[in-house]
Amino acid sequence: MFSVSQPLLLLFVSRILAEVSDVEDDKLHDDIKAAEKHTALHSALSELAGAFDGESMVFLQRFFRARVKPVISTGSLKLDLALGIGGLPKGRIVEIYGQEASGKTTLALNVIREAQKLGGYCAYLDVENALDPKLLEMIGVNTKSLLISQPSSAENVLSIVDTLTKSGAVDVIVVDSVAALIPQSEIAGLIIDNIVETQSKIMTQALRKIHFSLCRSETLIIFINQVRSNLKSRQEGLKNVSEVTCGGNALPFYSAVRLRIARKGLLKTQEKVTGLGICVEVMKNKLAPAMKKAELEIEFGKGISRASEILELACEHGVALKEGNCYFIEGEVLNSKIQAEAYLIKNEQICDTLVKSLRRQLFHVDEDSDS
Repeated sequence: MFSVSQPLLLLFVSRILAEVSDVEDDKLHDDIKAAEKHTALHSALSELAGAFDGESMVFLQRFFRARVKPVISTGSLKLDLALGIGGLPKGRIVEIYGQEASGKTTLALNVIREAQKLGGYCAYLDVENALDPKLLEMIGVNTKSLLISQPSSAENVLSIVDTLTKSGAVDVIVVDSVAALIPQSEIAGLIIDNIVETQSKIMTQALRKIHFSLCRSETLIIFINQVRSNLKSRQEGLKNVSEVTCGGNALPFYSAVRLRIARKGLLKTQEKVTGLGICVEVMKNKLAPAMKKAELEIEFGKGISRASEILELACEHGVALKEGNCYFIEGEVLNSKIQAEAYLIKNEQICDTLVKSLRRQLFHVDEDSDS
């Protein structure tokens, strides 16, 4: 056994006491520093309260509340899943672009239908002057509660969007399309050196204003856009960009979500063309991971075919049961996939019940609510 002399023991104890004292001093210093920061923050907030209006005030909890955005379903569960949040976010700008006749307008009308189901007001700005009222009714859009306008110029279109957004009373605004926007100067017959640059400037100025209005509104603004061949293809990340959208770079910048639609092929029933297969790719998403895809089917005159994807997801997540070739849906036994899909198409109520169950399970929300 080792013996320790008294002087060494006293030295050891004094060092331990010194270290404990240093730790206590550091803790006291940290507490004082935290108290000073707390006082300084509240002083800054008091100063801001006097300098700015109530809407510009800084609140500690507002950021965390704002991260959970209310959404409107796209009408397709597969696309809602690809978006990661259960639909398109309210209070944001969304761009839907792609080639002609690829289902862009149909997708936008499905969003309007879903918003109307929740009791919302919607507006459709038909810049192309190509909207068919019969198509609206066949898709399920309530035309009596839909605001429709055919503005004469780009400036008028964007002014209407800003005014409706500021009102806070409209849930969805669709602009169809950016490619068809005509500057007032072109309508007046003035000579324009660069029409593309003029259109880009108008979009940049207007979107700055609209984006500011969205800070105080929960309006979902959908811009439908077309693609053009890019003669000077450029490298963007890992991809070689051979196509560009109309209206310049402002719309892609201000958009929270960008959806690119591409045709996959025609759908046929007994040699008769009945629809179109499309692929929707999430190119940009500020609220969830992007670069996800959803393959959808569009039935001509009816919109997005929900029955097949609902049946597939319901069996996958246990909302419906599949044994062999038989399907068990809400107590009904159906002997084939075709019979099961026909049953869902005929029974809209059963279809909606399955959708609500799936949305509760997949997105932890109740479809009866706005979120």
